[in-house]
Amino acid sequence: MKEENVILTKSYDFANRAVRLCRFLCEQHREYVLSQQMLRSGTSIGANVREAQRAQSRKDFIAKLTVALKEAYETEYWLELLHDNNYLTKEQFDSIFKDCRDLTNILSRIVISSKSQE
Repeated sequence: MKEENVILTKSYDFANRAVRLCRFLCEQHREYVLSQQMLRSGTSIGANVREAQRAQSRKDFIAKLTVALKEAYETEYWLELLHDNNYLTKEQFDSIFKDCRDLTNILSRIVISSKSQE
């Protein structure tokens, strides 16, 4: 039986949440600018994680995951702005922000661990 890759699964699930949140913000709040920024960075996390799975070298793997980590940090920023400008309730914000923070923590540990093995 194949073992689940946690970062692949979590980043893909988060991208789906970002898509649904963007749709909600556009339909319910007519908010297009911040939600599009959050969508771009939030879906980019998983795309870079997926790309890292086919990295040509350890250095390339680290580079792709470092980009994914940067995108996760950027997504946190957009989520904070959305919350602070009353587009997200505290409950909505807390839920998705926690998932994003989980990604930044996992990605940080993978990058640090991978760099120490170079």
